Amino acid sequence: MSDDGAAFDEELIEAARKRFAGPVEFLKSAPALEYLPPAEMPEVAFAGRSNVGKSSLLNALVGRKALARTSVTPGRTQELNFFDVGDPAVFRLVDMPGYGFAKAPKDVVKKWRFLVNDYLRGRQALKRALVLIDSRHGIKEVDREVLAMLDKAAVSYRLVLTKADKVKATDLAEVLARTEEEARKRPAAHPQILTTASETGMGIAELRAAVIESIG
Repeated sequence: MSDDGAAFDEELIEAARKRFAGPVEFLKSAPALEYLPPAEMPEVAFAGRSNVGKSSLLNALVGRKALARTSVTPGRTQELNFFDVGDPAVFRLVDMPGYGFAKAPKDVVKKWRFLVNDYLRGRQALKRALVLIDSRHGIKEVDREVLAMLDKAAVSYRLVLTKADKVKATDLAEVLARTEEEARKRPAAHPQILTTASETGMGIAELRAAVIESIG
């Protein structure tokens, strides 16, 4: 659930459930800006460290077991992956490359930074970024670098705690409090944090509502 259950009314939650129960299809992968699809509809991007559970959360969001993996093949891990929601499509989900992988070659990290930074700065269709934070670790320095990038690009974003079922309730409350404090300091961050767990479904309804809310 979110830190404030009243943040989303039941009507929005139900509308979001119905929207994600409909068609969601992989559109394409973009290794560079020239391969981006036309910016013809709203986009919501998902970002996070490479082991934050992003694929599992995306699959839980859309109610499919392997949607996010359809585009994850060797060589595509550093690309922007686009998914159309609706038929005809009404908005897109964007799976951004994971960051913070310690063993990645420097040229791979550099390519990621250029691609993501250029996308964030220049994509008029991008309505909000959802930055995933592992509940077991909280915000790390590598996360702060991405948050600073979003702040500088003036891209509205919301922090989402993942794997909340993997920590004790007292520890989760502490991580949530620290994350809220961090969000209050940042100009482009949404003040309310979402708390999720892909395996149990915790917070998935609120996450769907947050996506729908962000596209207007």
